[in-house]
Amino acid sequence: MALSKILTSSVADPVLQTNKNLIINGAMQVAQRGTSAVSVGSGTYRLDRFSVNKSNDGAYTVEQSTDAPTGFTTSLKAQVTTADTSLSAAQNAFIYQSIEAQNLQHLNYGTSDALTVTLSFWVKSSKTGVYTASLYKPDNTGYMFTQEYTISSANTWEKKTITITPTAGGTSFITTSGGAIANDNGSGIDVNFNLAFGSTFNGGTSGSWSSTTADYSTTNAVNWMDSTSNNFYLTGVQLEIGDATPFEHEDFGTTLAKCQRYFTDFLLSANNYMWCCVITNTNTYRRASVTLPVQMRASATGTIAAYTNGSFGGSYPLLEGNNKVQEVNIAGDVTGTGDYAYFTKLQLDAEL
Repeated sequence: MALSKILTSSVADPVLQTNKNLIINGAMQVAQRGTSAVSVGSGTYRLDRFSVNKSNDGAYTVEQSTDAPTGFTTSLKAQVTTADTSLSAAQNAFIYQSIEAQNLQHLNYGTSDALTVTLSFWVKSSKTGVYTASLYKPDNTGYMFTQEYTISSANTWEKKTITITPTAGGTSFITTSGGAIANDNGSGIDVNFNLAFGSTFNGGTSGSWSSTTADYSTTNAVNWMDSTSNNFYLTGVQLEIGDATPFEHEDFGTTLAKCQRYFTDFLLSANNYMWCCVITNTNTYRRASVTLPVQMRASATGTIAAYTNGSFGGSYPLLEGNNKVQEVNIAGDVTGTGDYAYFTKLQLDAEL
């Protein structure tokens, strides 16, 4: 092919950019913990990397749904099951993803070169009205950015785009030293999708950064918890530098590997064991090493169901290993000797 036939402008085509999305699993495809509806508490995970939270007198569930806009196949669905028509000051319901700080260094927060980012997403709800999304930056000095958006038509997928400049609202919080994000494996920014907040949390001004970190929402926002008819669907979540571009679709394996840095489910069953060697210290204390599929963010926590030589079973705690190899403490009703173990359940959690 002659060089003149190559469309050089395609090199700069934003559709071809990779790793632009700071959100993991924004298309809501990976759900290692399961897809069916579960009741929401404080920090409930169903779809990977999205924490769903509730602190009020009502109740709601979260699940993976196949209801999605064109170009997507799955979404996060929240459904009110017990209404709370009057929120007290400290009550809330919201969804968020915490982004690892060392993945945000190129935003240059804390300097005069801090960059503008854009949050885009698809949303649908049976309850119309004003909602809010917010960004919380916890490192150094905590700051909160809040933005209103409107769901205009009930039960209709709508795309929303929110631009967050470093000086939004005429502030200089992000461009000075207090705006810096530490270069570590802690939380750098939380991206929040707000469903219901009492007066403690609705003092924000739309389109502005605030030094009051409780300013998640505004007084204009709806109370989504006020009826068991209310649902909320979310997908296509993207946070990127500069203006909004088309959603970056990844192959499933790439997204799964990113999710496994924070949570790993080995998806074992009674007929599909994980085998590993065991160091036998005494007849009542054994230790097994499990190699992780990816390097996790930090030492994992969780429990296993384990068996050795068919002689014992039960739920056992994970030892404090590292983020590459997880040490498992097999103790309790151990009898006999053995140099191997197999696990029928193994879930490892290193969420932010």
